[in-house]
Amino acid sequence: MVQAKARGPYAKTPARRAEIVRAARDSFAEHGYAQASLRGIAERAGITHAGLLHHFRNKDELLAAVLAERDSEEWQQGADEVDSPDQLGPYLAELIRHHQTAPELMRLWIELAAAASRPDHPAHAYFVGRYERGRAQFADGLPDKAARGRLREGVTPESAAVLFQAVLNGLQLQWVLDQSLDIVGPVTDFVQLLFEQENTR
Repeated sequence: MVQAKARGPYAKTPARRAEIVRAARDSFAEHGYAQASLRGIAERAGITHAGLLHHFRNKDELLAAVLAERDSEEWQQGADEVDSPDQLGPYLAELIRHHQTAPELMRLWIELAAAASRPDHPAHAYFVGRYERGRAQFADGLPDKAARGRLREGVTPESAAVLFQAVLNGLQLQWVLDQSLDIVGPVTDFVQLLFEQENTR
């Protein structure tokens, strides 16, 4: 007897994977990573538990997909909204405020990034690539002499890219530890420290 070809919830399609990732993102934010179950995520996505495992082998793999999707969305949003140093501060302030609406996802990202520092961690290659892309995108976001010329004297685009990631990630870690801390003000202050004001040149 010929086995029927998998279809419906078992079909490996990008659309189905996207539905599962969205369901996982909502579940992690609502219940926390530890309390969210694959069965609950599958039910939220309208798929069986076996169907979910057809796309993602375990919860760690699904978490990595959730965080990768968030990164992709934010990189695209940044590319669309920021085309000058003057727009960077307001964009980062809004990005941080958005992250603060889902502190559990912020905490999960920090925990996974730290764990992935081990070369044998399943997400190690992803995070290495993520930081490389982030640095390149920041440096490439200063495409003309006018933008590059507004960097503080002695600061290269490559150095600024490293500092940018360090400050953004470090501020969010501090906020996860103490949610009464204002990190929106410091991130906008950092941008002002990094770039000269246009009318001062």
